[in-house]
Amino acid sequence: MMRLELVKRPQQSALFSALSPFIAFGLMVVAGGVIFLILGKDPVNGLYAYFIEPLTEVWSLHELAIKAAPLILIAVGLSVCFLSSNWNIGAEGQFTIGAIAGSAIPLYFPQFQNGAVLPMMLICGAIGGAAWAAIPAILKARFNTNEILTSLMLVYVAQLILDWLVRGPWRDPAAMSFPQAPAFHSWAIVPELMPMSGRANWGIVLAIVAAVAVWFMLSRTLKGFEVKVIGQSPRAGRFGGFSTARTIVFAFLVSGALAGLAGIVEVSGAIGRLQPQISPGYGFAAIIVAFLGRLNPLGIVAAGFVLALSYLGGEAAQIGIGVTDKTVRAFQGMLLFFVLACDTLIHYRVRLVRPAPAAPPAAAPVTETAHGHG
Repeated sequence: MMRLELVKRPQQSALFSALSPFIAFGLMVVAGGVIFLILGKDPVNGLYAYFIEPLTEVWSLHELAIKAAPLILIAVGLSVCFLSSNWNIGAEGQFTIGAIAGSAIPLYFPQFQNGAVLPMMLICGAIGGAAWAAIPAILKARFNTNEILTSLMLVYVAQLILDWLVRGPWRDPAAMSFPQAPAFHSWAIVPELMPMSGRANWGIVLAIVAAVAVWFMLSRTLKGFEVKVIGQSPRAGRFGGFSTARTIVFAFLVSGALAGLAGIVEVSGAIGRLQPQISPGYGFAAIIVAFLGRLNPLGIVAAGFVLALSYLGGEAAQIGIGVTDKTVRAFQGMLLFFVLACDTLIHYRVRLVRPAPAAPPAAAPVTETAHGHG
């Protein structure tokens, strides 16, 4: 039976490497049009509602910035993990714990209202996310535990903790039995950038600053060099005197801290209080953002806006042409698939291997028999 093999190319095309995200996006648009046809919708109207309509109003551009901020923050942290070959799939849980840790300040100390509240919330959010990420990091560094499983399982633990808090100890007594915490006071809210034109807040500025800082760390410092060397060749890293265990912990702490920071920015900016659902899946969607940005923090900024557009366009398509929210996930999944497929074909060529012809059966040995004469 014939089979397909991937053979590493001796040289990769620099042009196609640069164009890969754009090719993937174009393929996703074509596939999206096919999906709209299958659903019985006009593909032109569907794609317009999905990708163009959200960019035509000032208020929707503000919403785009709100959705892009957590995606960029989380994806920038994930890029550090992925570059070091540590697969942190639990950013959604670190996002949730960061939101919880940062929210403890205004909920436990409501009388504490001054300019120090918000910075303390952001610091606590980052510490909470880093602490949650430290669990799979230490398990991998010490016991070589599979970080994909541990980080992913901790997502559901974090969500259950949040659900318990907003339905129990932190439930707002004035919320008419709704499961939500009390609204944050004005000192605990991330300020808006341009209050007169929309509700985009300083979270997007914080995300861009974090992206530039991590880019500088990865490209201009010894620690960044260590992360990339350990990711590409742990053996070479050990020869260079780098510690694999310390790199694992460092990468997870940076990733968790940025995810936790995204969590508290989302809760104290876009939402204004803790509630059972604080994320539409930012922690998982940020994986797509990280790869779409080619694990480059500056590229991730642009990729974050692209994926934020898929959320905003999905909402517009639901209202305008009547598709379900599952279409949003389908578009995001296709985008990740095409990004990975394009990168694979840039680095490898597909070869059809024919099975070798079976060898003919060996002839039975001829045995001479001696005959006596009488």
